[in-house]
Amino acid sequence: MKFILSVWRQPSATATGRLVDYPIDGIGADDSFLEVIDAINENLMAQQQEPIAYEMDCREGICGSCSLMINGSAHGPQRATTTCQLYMREFSDGETITVEPWRADALPVIKDLIVDRSAMDRIMQSAGYISVHTGEAPDANEILVSKHRADRAFEAASCIGCGACIAACPNASAMLFVAAKVVQLALLPQGQPERCHRVISMVEAMDREGFGNCSNHYECAEACPKSIPLSVIAHLNREFLQAGLFGREFSAAAHRVVHEE
Repeated sequence: MKFILSVWRQPSATATGRLVDYPIDGIGADDSFLEVIDAINENLMAQQQEPIAYEMDCREGICGSCSLMINGSAHGPQRATTTCQLYMREFSDGETITVEPWRADALPVIKDLIVDRSAMDRIMQSAGYISVHTGEAPDANEILVSKHRADRAFEAASCIGCGACIAACPNASAMLFVAAKVVQLALLPQGQPERCHRVISMVEAMDREGFGNCSNHYECAEACPKSIPLSVIAHLNREFLQAGLFGREFSAAAHRVVHEE
């Protein structure tokens, strides 16, 4: 198979970027998309040219660093898939494929296909944690959690923080990301002490970082490689409203409810 990859090249954060075409031949249908970029980079380095800068780590769909807009879709055309899990059989032989970085003011381009996602880290640092008590690990059944809550918490916790939801949203909203991080802890007993503080602080941090507002386009859930459901956003809104209205009383009541289930 042969392709033309039209890749965004931008030497630095302050430089002007442009799309550059790179033809590549001899690609197998079972080659991954990142392997194609690797092949192009090998050709570029053999010609003493600057290789394409992009991020990757695990190549197992876990870390979320392989974040690319491929033909206008976050992580490419296949649903519930990260870029490293995307294979060339999803494309037609001879196709021209456009490859760009995430597009959001809060996620500025550093170089080529690499964006600065530290704004997402700062949201997590604002309150995305639980109280830590040193000592021995408790027995697995010491704190009981209902199957329903455990399943919902695990579903939200599967978010890998890649930013696909932000890149896909017309408003560059981070609501799905923030909601997943808030909800996974709000559903568990360990997350109750900071429950009120967490949701308010993380939403305020999201606003400070310049992410857009959610206007129910639903593109975020479509682009999410881990299929985080839209219901977590509704849950976040309830958490934020209750925390604002009732404050510490809400956290105490929620703590009792979680333990009584």
